[in-house]
Amino acid sequence: MKPNERILLTGATGYVGGRLLRALESFGQPLRCLARSPERLQGRVVSSTEIVTGDCLNADSLKVAMVGIHTAYYLVHSMGDAASFEEKDKQAALNFARAAEAAGIQRIIYLGGLGEGLLSPHLRSRQDCARQKSRSSNFAPRS
Repeated sequence: MKPNERILLTGATGYVGGRLLRALESFGQPLRCLARSPERLQGRVVSSTEIVTGDCLNADSLKVAMVGIHTAYYLVHSMGDAASFEEKDKQAALNFARAAEAAGIQRIIYLGGLGEGLLSPHLRSRQDCARQKSRSSNFAPRS
């Protein structure tokens, strides 16, 4: 990736995303953060970092965030409602992958979970999300 290519970061209010946010900003990489609650990022980003309101469960809200993006980090995970988080995770991942493909994003970097066999619902959901993103040949997982 070239230094002037803009990155989209999701999950910047979380533990991993917050640390990645600081690292990307320290490299001077043009950065846009997608957040359901953008006020949670106020005061935590440098002035050159854009904050865009959006929700991966609302496909239309992703369009503006993805304009002009080269690479997107997908660090979204539904931890809320225990009864439906797996379906929400799957739908959010599918919405994101479709919007990224429509916007011409070159790469999605996804933080999933390792494991096989009998998995917890959360690890199983992480792997299902990876499969949603890889439905497009542009976003096939790499080993």
